[in-house]
Amino acid sequence: MPNLLPSPGSQRTLALAQLSNSCGDGAYYVTSALYFTHVVGLAPARIGLGLTVAWAVGSVVGVPLGRIADRRGPRGTAVLLALATAVAVASFLVVRDFALFLAAACLYATAQSGLAAARQALLAGLVAKEERTGALAHLQSTLNAGLAVGAALGGLALSAGTTAAYLAIFAIDAASFLLCALVLLRLPAVAAVAPDAHAELAVLRDRPYTVVTLLNTVLLLRMPLLSLGLPLWITERTEAPEWLVSALFVLNTGAVMLFQVRTARSVNGISTAARALRRSGVLMVLTCGVFALSAVDSRWGAVSALVGGSVLLVAAEMLHSAGSWQLSFDLAPEGRTGEYQGFFGTGVTVARTLGPLLLTALLVGWGTAGWLLLGGLVLAASYGLGPAARRAARTCREPFPAPAVARGVRAGART
Repeated sequence: MPNLLPSPGSQRTLALAQLSNSCGDGAYYVTSALYFTHVVGLAPARIGLGLTVAWAVGSVVGVPLGRIADRRGPRGTAVLLALATAVAVASFLVVRDFALFLAAACLYATAQSGLAAARQALLAGLVAKEERTGALAHLQSTLNAGLAVGAALGGLALSAGTTAAYLAIFAIDAASFLLCALVLLRLPAVAAVAPDAHAELAVLRDRPYTVVTLLNTVLLLRMPLLSLGLPLWITERTEAPEWLVSALFVLNTGAVMLFQVRTARSVNGISTAARALRRSGVLMVLTCGVFALSAVDSRWGAVSALVGGSVLLVAAEMLHSAGSWQLSFDLAPEGRTGEYQGFFGTGVTVARTLGPLLLTALLVGWGTAGWLLLGGLVLAASYGLGPAARRAARTCREPFPAPAVARGVRAGART
């Protein structure tokens, strides 16, 4: 389908870089837990502790790494962080105790957080402002395609169940980030911005942008909902078969791959982003209500409710993604994209770290009441984002000129 392909040139090259490492990530996601328990020999509780600490560290360093991308140039920074991620993944091949696992996990989370911010800054320098949300939609579709391919590879390793199969998957993941670094080198360099000694890490003092980030973090609770909340709900509270967990993941991944670009077309400014976020909130309330109905004492009734809720969930997810992308760029001062994207990205880390605890308490502990409370919380945050974004837009400053592509190459030029 032609609309799934990004524009030739920088956007397509960015998508290729995304595809390369997302294939490795997909394989990592489906095999990592068993690898760390069966091969590394760690207890599940220690794995959870180590990953929580690692992502907490990653969320803290995301902002300064984003600032480095602004000051040193986002392409070079992204390449170095992709290489650092490859080193972190490769180190998992040899660690066999908790201390080394924790060190490798911290390096992995730090490099991943910084890479996300540097990539956003790179995209901002290479893609015209009015095309950024569409470009990110293409990247999200590419991400989901890569995750699906990687998950299939991981499934083969799980079927084999051997140490060699697990090691091969981690080697593939490390190689995918090496390939990502090579692809990023094909992009034009974006000129760094001049440092300002009086505006170091200004995002930490930008209260309106902080409010937007916090409200968006509430909406990001949908991320652990698919990976943890729903699986627990299905197995603990419904009559649905366990294989439905995998089917719903495929449904979500496929829908985002096919429809994210189309969904993002209607979002082109702060007002349309706020409208998309409100619609996302309404859909999330309906999603939670339908999921709550899946607790009926009927196998097919539960399956029907879970499939219907998953359709609503992916529609809400795509609207939220498009709206939040637009706000994260439009509310960041030119020349500080990496720093601001690094801060905005901490919402993902917080949702992944605290979300599982919250969702487990709400859904497994409270049942239907928990679903309704979750839906109300997301709805309130989605409606609060509009006023918060308008306030942030009024106070937005542009301390630096917009970053230019180095060596006279136009933004968006073909590579």
